[in-house]
Parts: sequence; structure tokens; C-alpha cells
Amino acid sequence: MLWVLYALLSAFSFSTADAFTKKASDDLDNYVLILSRFFYGAPFVLLLLFFMPMPKIEAGFWPALIALLPFEILAWVLYIKAIKSNQISLVLPFLSFTPAFLVIISFLMLGEIPTLIGLFGIALVVAGAYILNLKKFNGSLLEPIKSVFREKGSLYMLIVAFLFSITSSLSKILVQKSSPLFSSAAYLAAMALSFLAISFFASRKNIWQLKASFKGLLPVGIFYALMVIFHNLAITLTIVPYMMSIKRTSSIFSVLYGHFWFKDENIRMRGFGALVMLLGAVLIILS
Repeated sequence: MLWVLYALLSAFSFSTADAFTKKASDDLDNYVLILSRFFYGAPFVLLLLFFMPMPKIEAGFWPALIALLPFEILAWVLYIKAIKSNQISLVLPFLSFTPAFLVIISFLMLGEIPTLIGLFGIALVVAGAYILNLKKFNGSLLEPIKSVFREKGSLYMLIVAFLFSITSSLSKILVQKSSPLFSSAAYLAAMALSFLAISFFASRKNIWQLKASFKGLLPVGIFYALMVIFHNLAITLTIVPYMMSIKRTSSIFSVLYGHFWFKDENIRMRGFGALVMLLGAVLIILS
């Protein structure tokens, strides 16, 4: 059950990176905020590599990394477009669908098949995360689903969830053909260089914020790097749909950060979503 600990640590690190992002996000460009995750995370992991033996890089590692990059880059660009929409409360719930997409994607790419109990657990995690991320009911739990047909931001985030299911499966191939730490370093470095180039063209006038907000953005990069490391450690020990389902409990940590750090409201409804998620996580672990 060591994978459960790694997945939970990945979830905690992801939500912590998001919390520091929210704290530092006043007047900062969205491209700079995303870039900071990779730009300040990559050196941290590359430094750790000096204290670890170099793994054997098997054939297929670099093609898998090259294949991963466009999907990951597109996912983060669409993520930026989605959160820039006026109805953020309608777009966030769609990130919860990644484990559902993974049931199919990981089977096609990795041959992984969850048990029947595991599938039910995944369904509960997806449902719980969906409810938990709702800012308000708006008269219907299905309001975000309906918004797909009228809000581009909702459609973008649904695509992001699908793209993350592909990149999560590809990340397991990277780990299998190297090591968790080396694949983490390669991913972060490649994404840092890619998003640095994208940010230079998409938001050149604001890229100076990366240096000016160093103190606020450094924790974002460090915790995101820790998330990637624990993510890669976890997927070596279990199938990707299970790991991503447990990792989606990051929403619970985010709600706690929101309530105690940022004084967000609506904690009761989100508490119900958290309970549904936890029940699903228990079923996955038992499976």
C-alpha cells in the first residue's frame, strides 16, 4: 500500500502548489504562473539527480517524452484559457473526469484493467470531486455539464481532463523506461523550456514577473516538483486509474486550504463531496 502514501503526498503537493499559486497570483500573468511550476521546479529535481545513481535509459524513453510534450503543453494552454473564463465555478469540476477517461486510455496504452470494485471506487471519486469543486449549485448539479454547450471554458477544461489522462499514461512509460526521479527531471526540464518559449511569444511583456515574484513563486515550483516525483513513484506500484483517483483527493486539501487559509465559504456542500471521494478512495484501496 506504499503507492497510496505516494499518491496522497502527490495530491497534497499539488494542492499546496495551487495554494501558493493563488497567494501569489495578484496581478501576475497566467502564463507566468504556469511557467513558474516548471521553471522553478526543474532545478530542484535536477539537483536531486546529482545524489542518485544514473538509471539505465531504455529504448522508447525519448520518443515517449516527445509524444507527451504536445499533449501536456496543449492541456496547460487550454487550462489557462479555461480559468480566464468568467464562470470559473463551471469549469473546475471537469478536472475530476481524468480518472474516468483513464479507465479507457490506460487500457488502450498500458493494458491496465481495474477490478469491478475499483471501477465503482473510481466512479465515486469522480462524482465526489465533481461535487466538491462546485462553487454553487445554481439550481442544478448538472449546471456545469449543461455549460459545455454554451461556455468555451467548460469545454476547454473537459478537454484538459482528457489530455491529462493521455499524459498520465505516457508518464508511466517514461518511468518504466528510466526511473521516477530521472523521468521527473526530464519532464520538468522539457516543459520549462517549452513554456518559456511559449510565454515569450504569448506574454512577452509580463515575463519579467517570473524574476520579480521569485519569493512567491519558488514554493509553487518546489511543491509542483514534489508532486511530479510522488506521482511517478506511485504509478510504479499500481495502475494509473487508481493512482489518479487517489491523487484527485487534492481537491479535499484544496478545500481545506481555501477554508483555513483563504477563508472560502460553502464548506458544508464541499464536505459532502469530500465524503463521497473518501468512500471511493477506500473502495479503490480495498480492491
